[in-house]
Amino acid sequence: MSSNTNRVEPHGCIVCGKIYNLLVVYTPAGRLVDCTVTSPGGRLVPDAHRPLVACSTHSGAEVETALARHYPGIEQAEDRED
Repeated sequence: MSSNTNRVEPHGCIVCGKIYNLLVVYTPAGRLVDCTVTSPGGRLVPDAHRPLVACSTHSGAEVETALARHYPGIEQAEDRED
């Protein structure tokens, strides 16, 4: 029986690029299970497929704009599911 893998990974803020450490849990097949920010001043950006982080000082609108810029089509896919 294989167990999940825990890794500490550096990730940049999706808005400005400031680096934060994330504790990320992957299944044996490599799928993301969960993650948390271990550096002060960062917050998770919800995404089911990849660990994303943003500074806690950025507004929700700034994060949404950055998501649309880096991952075009995410909003359209979410709109179709509703």
